[in-house]
Amino acid sequence: MYHNGSMATGSHSLEIRGFSMTKGMRVGQYISSDPFLVGGHCWKIQFYPNGDGKKDADHIYGSAGGGDEGYVSLNIALVSKSEEEVKACIEYAFWDRNRNNRWNKGHRYFIISPDMTDVCENSFFYTRANLEASHFIIDDCLTIQCTIGVTKTSPETFSKPLPLSELGQSYKQLLESREGSDVSFEVEGELFYAHKLILSIRSPVFKAQFFGPLKEEDTRCIQIHEMQAPVFKALLDFIYCGVVPNVGEMIAGLDSKCVATMMIQHLLVAADRYGIESLRLICEVRLCKNIAINNVAASLALAERHGCIHLKRTCLDFIGLPKNIKAVMQTDGFKNLKESFPAVIIELLESIAWVRDYSCVSFLEGDAEGKRMRS
Repeated sequence: MYHNGSMATGSHSLEIRGFSMTKGMRVGQYISSDPFLVGGHCWKIQFYPNGDGKKDADHIYGSAGGGDEGYVSLNIALVSKSEEEVKACIEYAFWDRNRNNRWNKGHRYFIISPDMTDVCENSFFYTRANLEASHFIIDDCLTIQCTIGVTKTSPETFSKPLPLSELGQSYKQLLESREGSDVSFEVEGELFYAHKLILSIRSPVFKAQFFGPLKEEDTRCIQIHEMQAPVFKALLDFIYCGVVPNVGEMIAGLDSKCVATMMIQHLLVAADRYGIESLRLICEVRLCKNIAINNVAASLALAERHGCIHLKRTCLDFIGLPKNIKAVMQTDGFKNLKESFPAVIIELLESIAWVRDYSCVSFLEGDAEGKRMRS
């Protein structure tokens, strides 16, 4: 697992038309997607209708195991050459007729080194019989979506606050002085003054609101709903200065870890709402570092709602630990998670089952090896 400060994400779909015809393909033959870019790297999805011939499948869905003949498998291939180590995570999903994401495989993390000759990550196995009987094959067509997250910076990128540059100080003074402001926002009865041009440069949502073809006519005072005033202030501070303030201290002088985590959760929602990706990523990293029993369910729900794949994987891994799962299940946040995102609970159970199965197999293999050595 890589707690990185910045992650570029992207999705690509591979459509397999005439799926029944692929049954005649040999083991090791695959259908490839068009190349697509994520994180500055070029990737391809490789679909093996009858398995890729490898025997090291770590988990085969729909079966207790065995070789991979009789199974479909999916690889992700790095097409472009990289002079640096590439750290990424991947998620696959099947789609039904209504384009509802009805089944997905949990995230898997991998590293591709510059000196590696095999630049494919073997990620996913599924029984062909179960897939053929599923509702995902519509009119002899199967649609697979692959979502990749590629890390771009080290884990400590945002761990220490950087001093404001001279430009940042100037923009901070401009925000606080209200000089030249041409728009105001009312949030929970509190007024904030800002500049349309600066907001539009930093946020595509503000740009459309102020200068787009469907721009609002009256923008002298805009009402902001479903957001707390301290969160909106923190959002403006980041837009003008590029620095995330200590949002916990902005609420009645509180600086507890619990309050700070809650405010970062709200700030992530605000960043996603206004399309400020850099702020959303910073919030995601901070939440990953502050996962605890009392907040992990809320963070997982947040990750699912706003597409934070790194935060989601971190939460699933944390809950799946034997020492944590019972305590997490007793929290109100977990109860809300079950009601709002039942599919996440299924994914969590699959993840826990895989870990236990893998541990059991490892123990049995180790025990058998020990007996052979003693005999």
